[in-house]
Amino acid sequence: MGNRIEVDRDRCKGCGLCVVTCPRQIVELGKEINLKGYHYAVQVDADRCIACKMCAVTCPDVAITVYKAPKKRRAV
Repeated sequence: MGNRIEVDRDRCKGCGLCVVTCPRQIVELGKEINLKGYHYAVQVDADRCIACKMCAVTCPDVAITVYKAPKKRRAV
């Protein structure tokens, strides 16, 4: 499994800061709504994620967790 983000959808208020700050433009506000009535952030292309954590750092609600894939070891 590669790099990815996980959004706590019920904590997200749909402010869109993560959408604006993502350098790969792979985070957007989804079509579904959470328990508070907000469209929450979703990752649309995990294969392009570089796990830079910009989305998590800018999230005022601490709703995003970033998972970085372990580096593959080269055979010697």
